[in-house]
Amino acid sequence: MVRMSRTQPGIEQHPDLLELRADYERATATNRGQAIEAMGLLTGIYLAASPWIVGFNALFGFNALSTIAVSNLVAGIAYALLMGGVGRGFERTHSRAWAAAIIAVWVIISPWCVTGNVSTTRTITNNVIVGVIGLILALATASLRPDSALRKRRGSPDSAGGLPRT
Repeated sequence: MVRMSRTQPGIEQHPDLLELRADYERATATNRGQAIEAMGLLTGIYLAASPWIVGFNALFGFNALSTIAVSNLVAGIAYALLMGGVGRGFERTHSRAWAAAIIAVWVIISPWCVTGNVSTTRTITNNVIVGVIGLILALATASLRPDSALRKRRGSPDSAGGLPRT
């Protein structure tokens, strides 16, 4: 008795999944997607450099590096890396955007959470403004949705190719 086995392709090769991946790649190629990526990258770079730009890198002495400066440096680099990778591999962008949002929330609350005397007016003002901007950009990235051909094909009323409007 000869046994024939059928080899089915994995889920990675499913036509709907391949189409969805292509749709996500098109979503990042839009002007909105690219603008959010660029602003997120600049926000992260500014956050990393902000202790030296705003002037709160040495709160404890002449050359001392304060804890808030280290916090902003690390958070800024992480945020820039997360938000700067939007154009490559959009399937992972949703989780990256939420991680960037968590970093932005940390930036907002960090002046009150890190040790030392770091809650000066310029530190708080800088971190709250940059954190809010970073949070808005991260949420905007998480909200990017492709104009899916799947929705058009299935006749979803919210798609451009769906049911006619009355």
